[in-house]
Amino acid sequence: MASITDEEFERLLSEFKRESIHLETRDAYGTAVELPHMAKWTAGEYDDLEWLQDWCATLREHVKAGRSVRRARIVSEPLSDYQRWSHSIAHPIVGAGEDIRWIPRRLASSIALPGNDFYLFDGHLVVFLHYTGSGLAIDKVTSTDPHDIELCRSAFEAVWKLAIPHREYSPL
Repeated sequence: MASITDEEFERLLSEFKRESIHLETRDAYGTAVELPHMAKWTAGEYDDLEWLQDWCATLREHVKAGRSVRRARIVSEPLSDYQRWSHSIAHPIVGAGEDIRWIPRRLASSIALPGNDFYLFDGHLVVFLHYTGSGLAIDKVTSTDPHDIELCRSAFEAVWKLAIPHREYSPL
């Protein structure tokens, strides 16, 4: 396994050929990009979500090219503040083409899951995301090991089968 830079990761997010799948398992994250916007939401302030537009444009390009982008979120209920905020801003992302689904953690108890969140690109490259206890991203590590790929693929598909589409999920 090898660490990759943020720039390399950004390239992977835009240059895959067929499919990107992403499994999130944490109740809170602390990305530098998101935290100021979540703080606005917490304070009841308006956010025009302009900061999401580059990602939405990328998603529209993926859809136009026939590429699939799926994300599944395993969440505790009632939702953490982070996940409630995340749900509240997902509509433009879903509208741009990312299929986001939610699964209550209690429904995932019998699913074998990797120890870290991940992206799987085109079924042959896994990027494991490492976080601190407080949710700050600290590393992105790649793997092409067939065992890792199969574990991530099977975990994602098992979660996906039980997950609720974003437009149908009502946060508790």
